[in-house]
Amino acid sequence: MPCFVPFDNKKLDVSFFAFRPTGVFADELIDAVKYFSFHAEDLGCVYSSVLRSIHGNMIVWYGAWLRRSPDNRKMLNDALLSVLEEVSTMGVLLHHGFFEAFFGESKDGSSLAKFSSGDTIFLSAMASTPRDVADLSYACLALHKTFFAKTDGLSADVHLRCNDQPVVAALMVWKSLHACYSWLLRSDYRNTILPYFSHLSQDAQFDVFKVVYVNRDEILNVSPFPPRTIGGGDGEE
Repeated sequence: MPCFVPFDNKKLDVSFFAFRPTGVFADELIDAVKYFSFHAEDLGCVYSSVLRSIHGNMIVWYGAWLRRSPDNRKMLNDALLSVLEEVSTMGVLLHHGFFEAFFGESKDGSSLAKFSSGDTIFLSAMASTPRDVADLSYACLALHKTFFAKTDGLSADVHLRCNDQPVVAALMVWKSLHACYSWLLRSDYRNTILPYFSHLSQDAQFDVFKVVYVNRDEILNVSPFPPRTIGGGDGEE
């Protein structure tokens, strides 16, 4: 079963948690974050996945949730951070936040980006200022319209704004790693595309990821979390 990212914010909130493994604990951290998905389901997560960076040393957890009020979303975020204290010896939490999708498009005409284990994902995030974040969002949309339809191997592209910080992110689903590499080289992403946003963002990051888990995959046998954090939960949002 695939995982989904919506193209609008009508029904779902989405969240991202980015980690850097400590020392040699990358595989252990991935297993721990997979089990974090099970706990997130107890708190109302409907879709989740784990992404592993191909070029760098980063692991990203993605979760989609039924829409909730800002206060309930903050309570949920606090609950998630509490659970993630259990993995602090295996990795450092670099970034996290809830996002709202403001635009997306797929080659098959659906209203969701969908991906499964083994797929290739390109993620980018650009920090801006409260004054410029709307213009940055528009610039991302304008750039999308110049290349999406004519880019071979690109299945879907979705753009998101962070709820609590002036950050704009993009998630692109590719049919293969080769297709993603070809686009990066052909577009000269670092030297041609990133400067297009330089007047609106001085801090842009991007990487290519492999999907190593979605929450419809098989259930694992061994839990790296203490029993109290798995399968129970307090049911709070």
